[in-house]
Parts: sequence; structure tokens; C-alpha cells
Amino acid sequence: MLETAGRKGSSASTRAALHDRYLEAFRWMLLTRVFEEKLASLYRGGMISGGVYVGRGQEAVSVAGALFLQKGDIFSPLIRDQAGRFAFGESILDVARTYLGSRQGPMRGRDGNIHRGRPAEGYYAMISHLGAMTSVTTGALLAKRFKGEKNFVGLTTIGEGGMSAGAFHEGMNIAAVEQVPLVVVATNNHYAYSTPNEREFACVDLAERAKGYGFEGYAIDGTDLGACLETIGGAIKRARAGRPPQFVVATVLRLSGHGEHDDASYITEEVKLEPFARDCFKVAEETLLKHELADRETIAKWRREFSAEIEEAVGRAQQEAAPQGDEEDWHAISDRGLIDQMG
Repeated sequence: MLETAGRKGSSASTRAALHDRYLEAFRWMLLTRVFEEKLASLYRGGMISGGVYVGRGQEAVSVAGALFLQKGDIFSPLIRDQAGRFAFGESILDVARTYLGSRQGPMRGRDGNIHRGRPAEGYYAMISHLGAMTSVTTGALLAKRFKGEKNFVGLTTIGEGGMSAGAFHEGMNIAAVEQVPLVVVATNNHYAYSTPNEREFACVDLAERAKGYGFEGYAIDGTDLGACLETIGGAIKRARAGRPPQFVVATVLRLSGHGEHDDASYITEEVKLEPFARDCFKVAEETLLKHELADRETIAKWRREFSAEIEEAVGRAQQEAAPQGDEEDWHAISDRGLIDQMG
């Protein structure tokens, strides 16, 4: 993206806009990296119940998937999408409260830390990372169409392992049949938990599956923030304009275990030397420095500021009460009046 912006004939305003978007995306990536380092530390210290699943190495793909969405759009992220969650508007405090079980969090301390969202704001809570959200997002888009809404898009993510689940195929099929404005961003991080690509699928390029589904498909280097912003941003624009559903496959390496409980010892040294094994965060940081969009002192300042915000949010969440089983109203439907009528 930066090279394109610097070509002869590009206006100063265009270059500035591209630079601003790259900077914005990098700041969300930095916030995510710092926050997930804190989460891992809390997990190792026994402060978090349940698992911790970080998006190290996938932040560029995630942030690009949310950065171009607008009010009225739907975002259905998965377990490694904290960068996208932040870019879509999730607060640091919401995340801290959920991981630490505060009853003041969006899930009121009742659910696992990965099943959080604010559906009324278009931010959907993850049911499962194994394909379910493709169908859910497609259904939500159909509902918006039935209600007469206009100019909306839905975006969800999937890992290459989840692409083998039946719910994923069903969601892709109905999305194409109904021509809903859906963008599916798939991240091939080369391992479905510990299962390598060669034991997951036989096709050469996962993006080639798009044609069979009736989607428009694109393949990108998920370690290149500029490429992620350009291609995923373009897919969102095309879906909003009425083109067929969009499918983007980004290639990366998961730079951590499946979760913090997993040492990732199955990832071979040979794989770690592949071009897709680069750390997208470090690549983006080097790009900022090379093009003088930010200096090391500025980046260090941002990190300190984010660390302070995170510590404040974590400290606050730690002081808040957990749910009390004998005091909670555990009904699944939020409208108590409706429940009373049905009873």
C-alpha cells in the first residue's frame, strides 16, 4: 500500500490518507500485542479461568477486517481477532472484565471469555470458531434485508481448520445463493491446533474454493499490513456495492500455541523459516520506521500509554464482584416481560 501511495502522480492528500490508515491499524495491533502479553501473564499467574487464545502473528489480518466496517455493519470475530475487536469498538475494560469474570462485563461473568459481544451494536458473540459464525452472519444479513435496511455489510473470520466444518460450507452456500453482502476472511495459519496443512486439505490454494461457492476470491500475504488493508478493505467495498460475497484467504504462521496451555512444540523449525512465518507486527513496525511514519521513541511512547490503560482496566476489573449463583437471574431471554407472558 505504501509503495502504491508513493508512485508518481499520487496526490499528497492520497498519500496522507493511506499513511493515516496504516498508522491507525498499527496502533490497534500494538494495543492488542501489549494487552495479550498481559493476558498471558495473568493466565500463567492463575488469575484467569478457562483458556487464553492470542492472535500473535494474525493481528494485521484481524485489524484490516474490522477497520473498514461502519455503523450498521455486522462483525463476527473469532478467538484470534482481538485486534479487530478493538478496531470495531470493543473497550479495554470490557475485555478485562470478561477475562476476569466481573459481573459488570458484557457477559456478566457468566460465560467463557471468548464468547463476548454486543449484538445490538452489530458486534456478535462467537458461538464457535468451527464455522458457526458464517451461517449466523449470513442469517443476520438476510434479516437486515427483510427489514428493508440498506448499505450494510457483514464480516466474519475463519481459520483454515474451521473451513472443514459442515457449518462453514452451509453458511457459504446460502450466502452465495441469497447474494448477501458477506465478507469471509480466512486465515491459514498452517495448523488446526496441531494438525498441519497437508493433513487438512488437498487443494493447492484455499482461495480457489471461492469460485465453487459462488464467491469472489483473493489470496494475500497476511504478514503484510498494507496488503491486508488494501485487499480486505477492497472486499468490504465490493460487497457493499452489491458484488457477490467476498472470500479472502490470508497466509500466516500462528506465532504461539493453539492457546496459552499449548507449547506449540509440533511446529517444525523448517516452517518457522518460511516467508509466511514473519511476524506481521514487526513487519509493520519496520515499515513505519522505513517510511518515517513514526520513530522508535513515538512507538515506545504508544506502548507505555497502552500499558497504563491496560493496567488500569485490569486493576478495576479485579476489584469488581463475580456473579453469585444464588442471586443471579439466569434466564436466557433478556426481556423478562416476554418471559412472564410466555409463562
